Amino acid sequence: MQYWQNRYLENSTAWDLGEVSPPLKAYIDQLTNKELKILVPGAGNAYEAEYLHKQGFKRVFVVDWAEQAILNLQERIVDFPERHLYVMDFFEIEEKFDIIIEQTFFCALKPSLRKNYVDKMHDILSEKGKLAGLLFQIPLNTEHPPFGGDKQEYLELFQEKFHIKTMETAHNSIGPRKENELFVILEAK
Repeated sequence: MQYWQNRYLENSTAWDLGEVSPPLKAYIDQLTNKELKILVPGAGNAYEAEYLHKQGFKRVFVVDWAEQAILNLQERIVDFPERHLYVMDFFEIEEKFDIIIEQTFFCALKPSLRKNYVDKMHDILSEKGKLAGLLFQIPLNTEHPPFGGDKQEYLELFQEKFHIKTMETAHNSIGPRKENELFVILEAK
């Protein structure tokens, strides 16, 4: 926990785009139901949550264990509901959500936690809820984040608890991530 807090305090966040990523923006733009309950886990500076909020989604929730990341969001969006901001361990969430937006959270977790991630995502999604977002399609390493992986590994990991609606190389990634991101839409079984 302190590791991530220090990264935000030191502004050592090279992965941070400073805005919502194009694949997630495109996904969000096609959502029409503004009442969906949406979670952005491991949200960091939470540009996805900011974008959702500005598009009129009223039930957007953010969780990160780095308090500074949450404070950064509060400074940028003063009217974001404080009761929707959680400084806590994602694995302790007990609520249900219609959509969970994945953006660099999965790759920040140690590979030994991936099965727990899948189980927890499934547990906190409503019936036919969706996990949508980006997974890195880069060689797996065990030294430091981002911890990568590949499509075959992800299929094997998710297929027991999710219907794989989409899992394909993102066509609209930013330059440095081109060909390295898989866009996924996974529906809870």
